[in-house]
Amino acid sequence: MGKSLPKQFLPLAGVPILRRPITLFDALPEVREIIVVAPHGHIRRVKRLAERAHLRKKWSVVSGGKERQHSVWNGLRRVSESMTLILVHDAVRPLVTAKTVHAVIRAAQEYGAAVAALPLKDTVKLEGEKGFFTSTLKREGLWAVQTPQGFKKELLIKAHRSAQRKNFIGTDDSSLVERLHVPVRIVPGESRNLKITTADDLGVATIFAKSARKR
Repeated sequence: MGKSLPKQFLPLAGVPILRRPITLFDALPEVREIIVVAPHGHIRRVKRLAERAHLRKKWSVVSGGKERQHSVWNGLRRVSESMTLILVHDAVRPLVTAKTVHAVIRAAQEYGAAVAALPLKDTVKLEGEKGFFTSTLKREGLWAVQTPQGFKKELLIKAHRSAQRKNFIGTDDSSLVERLHVPVRIVPGESRNLKITTADDLGVATIFAKSARKR
């Protein structure tokens, strides 16, 4: 993003990016507690943000780790024993809707593991040496994975512990569950549930946010 401040704290249509998903999850009756995993140097900033959001649910902030996987594990260790289902969501997907979250919750309850995703529309090619494509992949059956990702708590803990024993680092939590040969249910995602990585992403998200506000 070219900014000194981590992107989850940047404003999106006047609201900090991180505050948007926190507020959404806080409003959902199925959610019992919220755990925000934050960069070590920004714990106090996140706590202030949560306090200003006047959250009604039980919430806490924990320090993240070197990899995304380590950060999720730190969050899992803080989860209350009474919780049976875990939702993992990227802070920089601020425009997720209650509709998508509800769908992931229902699918995770039924199948044990569920992920929001969109089918790929673009042609996908395999790069070879010296910057040339070598082949075109079939896009049928290929999906772009989003969050939230939902799991039965014991399954997700088992998947993380198995990955730790094998020193396996996955790109998302569903990849850890797949290693246990547990099928992950696909839940149709939404194009507005984009991940803000670049300045262009922020511009598109701003358009989505403003259009939603006008409805």
